Amino acid sequence: MHDRAAHAYRRVAAAGRRRAESWAGRPRILDALTALGCFGLMSLDIPGLAAADNSLNGWAATAVLAAGSATLLVRRTAPWVAYAVALVLLAWLHELTLAQFALYSLGRYRGRRAGVAGVAVYVVVAFVLFQLPGWPAHRGDTLGDFLSLVVPIGVLAAGVGIAANRQDLVRALESQRAETAVLQAVHTERSEVAGDVHDFVGRELTLLCVRSDVLARRARSGADEVYAAQFEELGDTARRAHTLLNEIIVRRADTGMPTPGLDALPGLVEQSERAGTPVLLEVDEGAGRLSPLRQAAVYRVAQECLTNAAKHAPGEKVRVRIAVG
Repeated sequence: MHDRAAHAYRRVAAAGRRRAESWAGRPRILDALTALGCFGLMSLDIPGLAAADNSLNGWAATAVLAAGSATLLVRRTAPWVAYAVALVLLAWLHELTLAQFALYSLGRYRGRRAGVAGVAVYVVVAFVLFQLPGWPAHRGDTLGDFLSLVVPIGVLAAGVGIAANRQDLVRALESQRAETAVLQAVHTERSEVAGDVHDFVGRELTLLCVRSDVLARRARSGADEVYAAQFEELGDTARRAHTLLNEIIVRRADTGMPTPGLDALPGLVEQSERAGTPVLLEVDEGAGRLSPLRQAAVYRVAQECLTNAAKHAPGEKVRVRIAVG
């Protein structure tokens, strides 16, 4: 009996993990579930809101809270909308739930600076409201209660969001690094194949050209113009094939750059700063004259360094300097 129950639990857990992974690839579904969850938590306050002196009955309170929760549908693209509405509900209805979701969204999708700024404004607004008459007693009737209840709610929510944002950046950098490694391996293999083709096939085509020219001269010396013309045509075809082979190899080499160059470094810096790791980027003027292969190597080294900094020294200032000796 115990084994069957454990087996059933494992099946349910596995199904839950598969469902979570499926939803993770659908941000709109996650945002909708987040909005529904927020509304469900706020709906517990509807009886109290309808009974309070705020000119709201049960239906009106439900509509107001539903409208506030709906702002979480755009929390990825416009988290400040949910944050502004949360401050309005905090001042009007003393509702703290939406503020938690909004502060988490700020930290998650706008990084550490936005999260810290959001918490600071939230604490100031909440403290001003705490000083006004009408602050609910169950939300803290002394300054100590206020600091132990209202402030930690915002700090914890934003802190979790900032940590999630940093993990998102680390995963993105690691994924990009793995993709770069794969592309580099493909590029290396392609270069090796191209070199072999150029060396062996190109040599055979060259020998074919020389042999055709020799046979054409012999045929012409024997007064056989027909064979001479045919051998010359064969030699021209071999030369055109050799030229086309070289053009294809060069074209593939030009389009097969596995990673961007130095011009893509500001993008890496921006990603790191969104995760809360400030980066000072310095690139010497002469670095732009590096070959594409060396620029790609510099880009990969910088990418690796920023990934390690985000992992092992989160929040610390990082200086990246590209100098040409």
